[in-house]
Amino acid sequence: MAQRNPTPTTRDRSPVRTAAQAVAAVFLLVGVLGFIPGITTDYDTMTFAGHHSDAMLLGIFKVSVLHNIVHLLFGAAGFALARTAGGAKAYLIGGGAVYLVLWLYGLIIDKESAANFVPLNAADDWLHLVLGVGMVGLGVLLGKRVAATPR
Repeated sequence: MAQRNPTPTTRDRSPVRTAAQAVAAVFLLVGVLGFIPGITTDYDTMTFAGHHSDAMLLGIFKVSVLHNIVHLLFGAAGFALARTAGGAKAYLIGGGAVYLVLWLYGLIIDKESAANFVPLNAADDWLHLVLGVGMVGLGVLLGKRVAATPR
C-alpha cells in the first residue's frame, strides 16, 4: 500500500494558520471601521494621505483613506497567506517585522512633517509596537510546529 505524502491544504488546521487568520480578520475589520463615521471621529476631516487628517478611529488612532486601505490590503494578504502553515508563519513574522519598522519610523519622524504620510500619532506608534511583537511572537512560537512537520 502506497503511503500518501502529507501536503498542506486549505483544510488543514494548525494554530499558526488560525492565528494568522485572526490577525487578518482584525486588520480587515479595522480597515472597514476606519471608513465608518461615528466609529471614526472627525470623519469629515479625513484626507487621502498625510498628517493633515484629523480623523481618529475610536477617537484614538489617526487614520486616512490610505491608512484604511493599507489595513484592508494587509488583512487580505493575511488570508491569502494563511492558506498554508508556512504562508501563515511568513505573514505573522514578516508582517510583525513591518510593524516594528513602522513603530521605529513613527518614533523618529516629525508628526507635523510630510514624512508622516500615513498618518501616525503616539497611540498608533505604541499599537504598532504591540502588533509587531505580538505577530512575530505568534509566528515564532506557533511556527515551530511548521518547521518540525515532515514534508
